[in-house]
Amino acid sequence: MKDISLFLEELNSIFTAEHIKHKEPMSRHTTLRIGGEADYMVLPSSIEEIKQVVLLCKRYNMPFYIMGNGSNLLVSDSGYRGLVIKLSSEFSAITVLDEGIVVAQAGVLMSKLSSVIARHELTGFEFGAGIPGTLGGAVTMNAGAYGGEIKQIIQSATLIDREGEIYSLDKEELELGYRSSILQKKDLCLLEATLKLDKGNRQQILDKIYELNSRRQEKQPLDKYSAGSTFKRPQGHFAGKLISDAGLKGYQIGGAAVSDKHCGFLINKENATAKDFMALINEVIRIVDNKFGVVLEPEVKFLGTFDSE
Repeated sequence: MKDISLFLEELNSIFTAEHIKHKEPMSRHTTLRIGGEADYMVLPSSIEEIKQVVLLCKRYNMPFYIMGNGSNLLVSDSGYRGLVIKLSSEFSAITVLDEGIVVAQAGVLMSKLSSVIARHELTGFEFGAGIPGTLGGAVTMNAGAYGGEIKQIIQSATLIDREGEIYSLDKEELELGYRSSILQKKDLCLLEATLKLDKGNRQQILDKIYELNSRRQEKQPLDKYSAGSTFKRPQGHFAGKLISDAGLKGYQIGGAAVSDKHCGFLINKENATAKDFMALINEVIRIVDNKFGVVLEPEVKFLGTFDSE
């Protein structure tokens, strides 16, 4: 890339010092608690800052990656040679309008958004309360649980592409399907989304959230470091059942293991490395394919270089 000193000078003109990190351990920013250092990380607080840093990276040929809560991300042990743009609490505003309309920025945690929506006695978002990521990740994956999904409540979205262009797309244009969207297909990033909820009874909403969260706690290893469901649901099957039926419950490579509680979750059991986790993913895929002829597809995303791991 061009002169790094000039790049950093311009970066410092966009962000205050506390919003720029150097040699940042990515293990601090993923729910797996795995990952080496990113060269740089910034924490934007506005759409304009996001656009400026994307354009800056483009001008200097600096590789960049935009992330949220890191709840669906495995980062290489060698880290990331580039700049990570983390959309988190600094970019998490929520505005509740009339007629059940809610506008929220991409960095807001789903749990926080659910709490605010419930406080305004709006129903339809209860399913999102226990999803451990941000709204940005949820829209990108069309996240869903217990019969609810983003597709059912989103009206429109504001997005940015890797060239720094900003778009507004309506629900149909987002092409939301099972764990898929136009954001994935065209490498777009959510900036904010407009949701439409229905008026409801606050106590009934809170009771529903409690019920769904209790079901999660009962069935999922929420007390362990994980990236949620590691694999997408294969057509006609359930990934967790296939893995369990393959005799892989508790199967471990290094510090990474298949959860005893829910085989669809691979966990960081004992200070796992990315190498451990990647080896476990590949071994689970191989064994399930050999036994049942079903090739599991990872739902988790990968950042960094894994060839040597």
